[in-house]
Amino acid sequence: MAETSITALIDQGASFEGRLTFEGTVQIAGTFKGEIFTKDTIVINPGSKVFAQIEAENIIISGYVEGNLFARRKIIMHPPAVFKGTVTTPSLRIEEGVVFEGASYMPKSS
Repeated sequence: MAETSITALIDQGASFEGRLTFEGTVQIAGTFKGEIFTKDTIVINPGSKVFAQIEAENIIISGYVEGNLFARRKIIMHPPAVFKGTVTTPSLRIEEGVVFEGASYMPKSS
């Protein structure tokens, strides 16, 4: 999402385990295990490995993600994304070339 600037970055080669809460847009390019909570956007870059429960406004995935995702607004998956788990969001876009193994739930927006 080009209209927002990056607040923080977990770069390639970096590894983080635990609970991450933040405001703004965060990019993950390394390895993350745990929980992510934000009212903003999380971007998971190609080459990253994320094993997490994620709750965010927007979730954009191009890397490997395993876990349960809850997005209040939307989830977008770009190749070469690999996703394994459950997605709950009112708007889900999975582009051709993405591997999706799991379930999706799309509640009506209020």
